Amino acid sequence: MRVHPELLEQQRLPASCVGKHIWNHRLADIEHFERYLTRQGTVILKFFLHVSREEQKKRFLDRLDKPQKHWKFQVSDVRERRFWSRYMEAYEEAITATASKRAPWFVVPADHKWFTRLVVAGAIVQAVEELRLSYPRVNPQKAKELKAARAMLTREG
Repeated sequence: MRVHPELLEQQRLPASCVGKHIWNHRLADIEHFERYLTRQGTVILKFFLHVSREEQKKRFLDRLDKPQKHWKFQVSDVRERRFWSRYMEAYEEAITATASKRAPWFVVPADHKWFTRLVVAGAIVQAVEELRLSYPRVNPQKAKELKAARAMLTREG
């Protein structure tokens, strides 16, 4: 089940591509693509920032009340709230189908921005630390060249 099936119809896909399994196929394609990327050394972290329905309403009202935030507001977002449960089902299905150890999802509560940022930053820091990055080692020949370069620069005055 998807939120707006009419959007799929507007894609003008060949009939052979559209069927009752189209969403399963698309999610499988995402999972296969992520598997390919991780085999090539790409680190994938996926974040679903979950804002509660109540917090979303609060933020929308804040955007309506503050002229400097009007640019962030779309009336269509309010209309889409009618489909909240359908969106949540679609998100859950997509996350479940594409979550893996090599390309994990982080479902982050996002009602409090400070907490959201802390969790996302923590996940990124952990992923970078797990790469065990280090500066390249300088071999004896390169060390000799560096010493000579320093001597040349020092002599310049």
